[in-house]
Amino acid sequence: MASYPQEEFQLSQKHEDILGKRALLLEQMEAHYEQQKAKKKQQCLMSQAAKERNAQILKDLHNAEKNLQTRQLLHPDIINLETRYWTSVERKLPEWEQYLLGKGQPPVNETGRLLRRQKTRQQDPSSAQCNGKPPRPKPR
Repeated sequence: MASYPQEEFQLSQKHEDILGKRALLLEQMEAHYEQQKAKKKQQCLMSQAAKERNAQILKDLHNAEKNLQTRQLLHPDIINLETRYWTSVERKLPEWEQYLLGKGQPPVNETGRLLRRQKTRQQDPSSAQCNGKPPRPKPR
């Protein structure tokens, strides 16, 4: 009979240990739950901020698209200059093709100098000649 009180004491000790572990686990679960709530709240805030940024980017994109649609076309002189440039490139391409493909030397003229674009238009005598230097001032 003496063993029953001892057994009851051991069971009481085990019960206390189990209750202590249970209380510890409950505290850990509550702390984990609070962390999860805080994390979810932070994610909601970040999601809302991302939605606002995306809406602003979309608005900016629509404004840029509208500006591009209403933008004036290039000036006719610029279009003419661009057309003349590409015509010149197409005209000179056969001379430079092998060099550009890395299969030959750059084209040279009779004197051994690299080909340069020859002036095909006569310049207005009143305008300054373009020789790489600025025009001289007129004497007063």
